[in-house]
Amino acid sequence: MQPAAPPDWLKAPTLTNPFVRLEALTAAHAPDLAQHATDATVSFLSRGGPTANTPPAWAEYIERLNALPNRVNFAVLLSTPQGQQVAGRISYSETKPSDLWLEIGTMLTPPFQGSAANPGAKILLMERAFAVLGANRVQFKVDERNARSLKALEKLGAVREGTLRQFQVQPDGYVRDSVMFSILSSEWPAVREQLTKRLEALQTQQLS
Repeated sequence: MQPAAPPDWLKAPTLTNPFVRLEALTAAHAPDLAQHATDATVSFLSRGGPTANTPPAWAEYIERLNALPNRVNFAVLLSTPQGQQVAGRISYSETKPSDLWLEIGTMLTPPFQGSAANPGAKILLMERAFAVLGANRVQFKVDERNARSLKALEKLGAVREGTLRQFQVQPDGYVRDSVMFSILSSEWPAVREQLTKRLEALQTQQLS
């Protein structure tokens, strides 16, 4: 397919499926993020995260995220029996239309980890990346200490490419190693099928 024009890669349209709704992340989502987060969530976020687990700190963090170049941020709203709840955020944390790749980063607050929020949001962003924007590659970069995220990406079917050693300096001075994963456009149909089956299984569990 013909790749989308570069400005389209920086748009944040509303995306939905039966499990989640993705919408442009704004400061209006800050109170819900603070409500469901914990101090540990805040301290473990990548560099530049909120300075405290309060709505103003989350709002300031969101404003900084939205000011970063080549980045597109979405709020993840999970469908629950109580209605849609803000489960976290997911981002095209870096876009490179000239080289036809995107990087996806996800942050979910503790009550929604292990739910349909992660696979539901990722299937939407990857489908947009490959089927709408014309990306050849979607990549993921994970702190090597984040066992939950490493396991989630392996379960997703992403290919583990290697470790970027001493890649980022954290606010506390810790020098982080980052593990790189990717999915190529040729691999996406099989990954999408696997993700769809996972979501169908989750839906069956909810109905039982």
